[in-house]
Amino acid sequence: MFAPSLDGYKGIYEKAKLLILNVFGIFATATVPKASDWPYDVTELKAPDGSITAKFVSVGATLTELWVKDKNGKARDVVLGYDDPSKLSSDPDHPVFNAIVGRYANRMKNGTFSIPISKDPTSGPGPINSSRILGQVTLHGGLIGWDRRNWTVVEKSETSVTYKHIDKADEGFPGTVTAYATHTVSDGGVLNTVIRATASEKTPIMLTQHTYLNLDAFEDGVNDILNHNLEIGGSKVIDLDTNAIPTGKFINVTGTPFDFKKAQTIGARWSKTVDLCGQGCQGYDNAWIYDDDVSQKTGTSLWSDKSGIRVDISTNQPSVQVYTSYWMNTIRKKVHGGAGKKYGRWSAVAIEQQGYVAAINTPEWGVDQIYSPERPFEWSSTYKFSTVK
Repeated sequence: MFAPSLDGYKGIYEKAKLLILNVFGIFATATVPKASDWPYDVTELKAPDGSITAKFVSVGATLTELWVKDKNGKARDVVLGYDDPSKLSSDPDHPVFNAIVGRYANRMKNGTFSIPISKDPTSGPGPINSSRILGQVTLHGGLIGWDRRNWTVVEKSETSVTYKHIDKADEGFPGTVTAYATHTVSDGGVLNTVIRATASEKTPIMLTQHTYLNLDAFEDGVNDILNHNLEIGGSKVIDLDTNAIPTGKFINVTGTPFDFKKAQTIGARWSKTVDLCGQGCQGYDNAWIYDDDVSQKTGTSLWSDKSGIRVDISTNQPSVQVYTSYWMNTIRKKVHGGAGKKYGRWSAVAIEQQGYVAAINTPEWGVDQIYSPERPFEWSSTYKFSTVK
């Protein structure tokens, strides 16, 4: 999930981000940083069998390249991103390319919460107001979430890297959270990411990895993901209001454009997706609830018949957000066509494993997203790449 539901909120959001980024001096210079310059230092991981290569940078513990082989054995970079990684910190459009998102991913109504949680909190212990954006909500942890914070490499090998981030009550959340994100590649085209976080006091935590995929990698004249096949092991999606805030209800997917229990192309019911991802938006920006525990089996599958690349995703999270990039408008990486072309609408699909959206404001669900020294947080997802003929 990235974009606001209303164009007016989008304008407010971008102006606020520009102001904050300038105040903190986060905008990069015109000089492209060297691969060794922290926080844009590049770490490359390769599986011993050559099936997968991934590159990461310290800002946001972000995945910047992901090379896997197509059905003809040719390697393709299947994630969106920048040639200049400093744009992760400075791009005013801020699509959140493949970063770790926190302290609280997705939306939080009115940017407020209480401990214990309540429906419409107006007061609570400690600083309960995180930075508000979009007028009605806080998105992805506030104006400067974990995706734009500078993480530090604490351990790495040829196949694994671990980043550390200390969140000292950033964006108005209570207490300090210390997080470790470990990315690992292994034989058979496997990428695994594990995030562990501990809090100094009670605080809401919900994290995700905001990975944008195009399994054709913009080759063979393919510029969108509408013909990608999608399968989701979920029978219900979270019902949203016009600000993309959960109403507390769920929608049964049967007979609706949300029904991917059996594989369909993303564009199969495209004419019926107008306004599904927000007012005036066409496509998806919605959260499915998995029917079962998918920590040891596939929860979401995505594949392209064109390239033959397939990914099967398992996770310890109960939900998956699928965003089809309606608001995308960013210069492509050279490997995807370069400066003369842009990533546009529907050019990728972000598949984000996460908790229940805004459960911190929805007590009727009975979902506990408050963590403490006695209750650490852990997020884990595995992406298994293969090919179909």
